[in-house]
Amino acid sequence: MNWKKAISRYLLIDLLKGLRVTFKQQAPGEIITEQYPKVRPPVGERFRGAPRLNIDPDTGESLCIACNLCAVACPENCIEVGWENREVTAGGRTGQKRKVLTTFLFDTSRCLFCNLCAEACPTYCLELTQDFELAAYTRKDFIWDREMLEHGREIRKYQR
Repeated sequence: MNWKKAISRYLLIDLLKGLRVTFKQQAPGEIITEQYPKVRPPVGERFRGAPRLNIDPDTGESLCIACNLCAVACPENCIEVGWENREVTAGGRTGQKRKVLTTFLFDTSRCLFCNLCAEACPTYCLELTQDFELAAYTRKDFIWDREMLEHGREIRKYQR
C-alpha cells in the first residue's frame, strides 16, 4: 500500500474535502428565517386554498342559486347542496316558486382543490381563496357548513 494513501485514509482527507464542499454550498450568510406567525409568507397568484361562498353586498344574501352544478362537477363528491322550493316575492310579483339554498356542506378533508366546482358555478358564488391554513384537530372540523363558508373560519391563536 502506498504511504500517501495510508496517510489520507488515517487523516480522513476525503471526508474533509466533502465537508468543505458542503459548507461552501450552505453559505451561512444567505440563510433567511421567515417569521411565520407574525409575517405571512407570499402565496402564489394561482394558489387555491380555503373555499368561500360569496354574499351579494346589496342584499346580504348568498349568491348561490342551489343549481347543484358544483356538486356535480366535483370529482371527489365532497360538496352537498340542500335546497327547497319556496314561494318568493321578487319584483312585486308574489307566488313565484324558486329554489332556495338551505344547506351547503363542503368536506375539505377530501377536496383536491382542483377548482372545478368554482368553474362550474354560473353565479360565481363559490371560489377558492388564498387562505392556506386548513389544519384542524378533529375530522368533523374539516366539514364546513354554509355559515362557515360565508363568514370565514374562526382563526385560532395557538399557544404553548
